[in-house]
Amino acid sequence: MSVRRTIRLRLVPTPEQAGALLETLRQHTECFNAVCAYGWQHQERNGVRLHHATYRALRERFPALPSQLVIAARERAREALRSVLAHARRGRKASQPRSRRCSIRYDARTYTLRAPKGYVGLASVAGRLKVTLAIDPHAQGILDQAVGLDSADLVYRKGRFWLHVVVTVPDVEFQPSGDVVGVDMGLSRPAVCSNNRFFGERRWKEIERRYFRLRRSLQRKGTRSAKRHLRRLAGKVNRFRRDCDHVLSRRIVDSVQPGTVIVVENLVDIRSRTKQRGRESRRRLHSWSFAQLRAFLTYKAGARGCRVVGIDPRRTSQACSRCGYVHRSNRRSQSRFLCRACGFELNADLNAARNIARKYLASGGMPAAGGPLSTGLSCQPAQAG
Repeated sequence: MSVRRTIRLRLVPTPEQAGALLETLRQHTECFNAVCAYGWQHQERNGVRLHHATYRALRERFPALPSQLVIAARERAREALRSVLAHARRGRKASQPRSRRCSIRYDARTYTLRAPKGYVGLASVAGRLKVTLAIDPHAQGILDQAVGLDSADLVYRKGRFWLHVVVTVPDVEFQPSGDVVGVDMGLSRPAVCSNNRFFGERRWKEIERRYFRLRRSLQRKGTRSAKRHLRRLAGKVNRFRRDCDHVLSRRIVDSVQPGTVIVVENLVDIRSRTKQRGRESRRRLHSWSFAQLRAFLTYKAGARGCRVVGIDPRRTSQACSRCGYVHRSNRRSQSRFLCRACGFELNADLNAARNIARKYLASGGMPAAGGPLSTGLSCQPAQAG
């Protein structure tokens, strides 16, 4: 078995190569926008029909752009059109996809990675370019394990070129141990596990508040320098959240044994399905990076020989993890759970985490090897007399 990982490599092009890469990105973006405009106007998302309708005109318009990159732009446009048209069919707000600088997805025919020699070959409007690479130790460690190379995305951000390379690395075989741990992800407590572990740091919330106050102050000023500061601040906030999610997912994975099933809630569309009282609660909900946290948790769990699965989140916070009684007023406050039926009292997030684990077991979740199952509530399962 094998899994795919994405590593980020920084490119160090010469001034001539940088100019060629920028022009390649510009023409590729024009192709992307042209295909999107046609697909949006004709409500078309089929890749073959989009190709027949746009390919010849784009090749004539951009003769220096390699044909494979024209096709890559069309494929990117097809993905974008499929997403927005699906949103439109569900009655959601949707508009024509458009990009100011669309990243280029290279394949085996348009790029060649020579990591040991420290360069990558990229197709461009100026022909094949040999661009020097700057590989950090983390990326080098993954490259040393890689058994195959897949696609790579060329990204230009804040004056630097990056290559996001998808590599195939050997998978750690999942051998189920029978342990099941539920994880309740939230806003007040970033993560609580059913094995009585609480993760996250209080200072994270205060740092977020400080960033928000600074952003609000800069927005009120509205000067050119304030807008420049806002752009820098946006990147800083994103890096901070990404670092928090990396730390959080690593601590969760390290707290369980290999072979454990980690159960989380499927929080798709949570922003539209839930109502938060108060301006701060709504702001925190809309800035919550739960999808990024789950993605980090999934690949780190796979590297440790664990598995991440999702369950329906409904009523996990309202049900009693002891007797199963469900009532909205069981959760007396953000952190206090008190069952109206049996009187069981527990931290509300921990109660939800236990419900998440039990809901997975009740739905038929069973490791392939069978054996006793544990939700982390006790060290050993009960033995038959």
